[in-house]
Amino acid sequence: MKLFQRFGEQTFASLKNRNFRLYFVGQGISLAGTWMQTVAQAWLVLQMTHSGTILGLVSALQFLPILIFGPMAGVLVDRYPKKTIQIYTQSISGLLALALGVLVALGHIQLWMIYALALALGLISAVDNPARQAFVVELVGETELGNAVTLSTAELNLARVAGPALAGAVIATVGMASCFFLNAVSYIAVIIVLFLIRDAELTINKTTTAIKGKLREGFRYVMATAVLRNSLIIMAIIGTLTYEYSINLPLIAQFTFHGNAGTYAILTAAMGMGSVVGGILTAHRSHVTERLLVETAFFLGVSTILTALMPTETLSLVTLVIVGYYSVNFISQSNILLQLGSKPEMRGRVMALWTVAFLGSTVIGGPIIGWIGQVFSPRWGLGVSGSAAIVAAGYGVITLRGRVKQEVPPVVQLGSDEAVDIEEKETRAL
Repeated sequence: MKLFQRFGEQTFASLKNRNFRLYFVGQGISLAGTWMQTVAQAWLVLQMTHSGTILGLVSALQFLPILIFGPMAGVLVDRYPKKTIQIYTQSISGLLALALGVLVALGHIQLWMIYALALALGLISAVDNPARQAFVVELVGETELGNAVTLSTAELNLARVAGPALAGAVIATVGMASCFFLNAVSYIAVIIVLFLIRDAELTINKTTTAIKGKLREGFRYVMATAVLRNSLIIMAIIGTLTYEYSINLPLIAQFTFHGNAGTYAILTAAMGMGSVVGGILTAHRSHVTERLLVETAFFLGVSTILTALMPTETLSLVTLVIVGYYSVNFISQSNILLQLGSKPEMRGRVMALWTVAFLGSTVIGGPIIGWIGQVFSPRWGLGVSGSAAIVAAGYGVITLRGRVKQEVPPVVQLGSDEAVDIEEKETRAL
């Protein structure tokens, strides 16, 4: 009994913090709404165009601003209060969801409108994503950062279970527009929570006092720090071609299994279930290393390829649970390595580059995977996605071996009193 109690205390340690607990609840509600919109928007585009390429283009437009403006957004996040930034970004995101819902409900929606709204949401996300990532350490401090990041990632994937399931039910009963309306309402929860957070209990590190030259400084810092540089390159490869499940899964649902929005929702939920389990287990882990990140990338690729090979929907659901498990592990591990491997005053810029590598790269990968799925088959799209993760893992192996005599893969202790200063640690052989 004490063993289970200790496991629970370690796994959910960061939730003892009042500010983070409130933020966690608010984000959970909002993320469920976001996944509802993701499913509804993808299905709306497929209904209007029956084109995987167009679906990939819509996804690319949504992430184009992140690719272009993401690094500069990191400078802004390091310059201004992250809580204030989120109040503005979450409010505008809610208004965009409301606009999309109104257009769909009135029957006035056109493809160019979806393009425009996706682009607008991308502009907001370019600032919102690094602000949310860097805000977590202000809520819990560096001691509980690893646990908080992992729980937040698990929450995202729990929303991946709940959101699509709700979307499927809502689309089948009251129509697609309601998904966008519910997402708009869900942003209110985050805004309320942000106002309830006690500023006096935040761990706010010093901010930059100017903007000029800070972007270049951020690039130089990342390139000079091996763990940051290599982790971002691995994430860029995987973010470009592997994390295109929002394109692969609806194509698999419609063209491979000849299903509907409910089929897509079930596939997404299966991946989310695996992510929740993976998130809980990762939250209990005591350390994260570069080597572990590389291993996780490899198994993410293998499980994605297995999903592409599965002959039936039922078997695909099983392998998608495994994909979800390794997916949440990879996201959490890369996030933790970057946050605890960064100087506090550089964290916003580093996490902005992480957002560019993870989300902004979709601009390149989205249309490619959509085109492959349409011209060849959705199975080939998944196969390419899985292969990219294996290639990224291969790059990681090469860089680690190349540093055997120079530096050690950093070990980031989760729950220790201080983050490991990566730049000052000597490396050890694998």
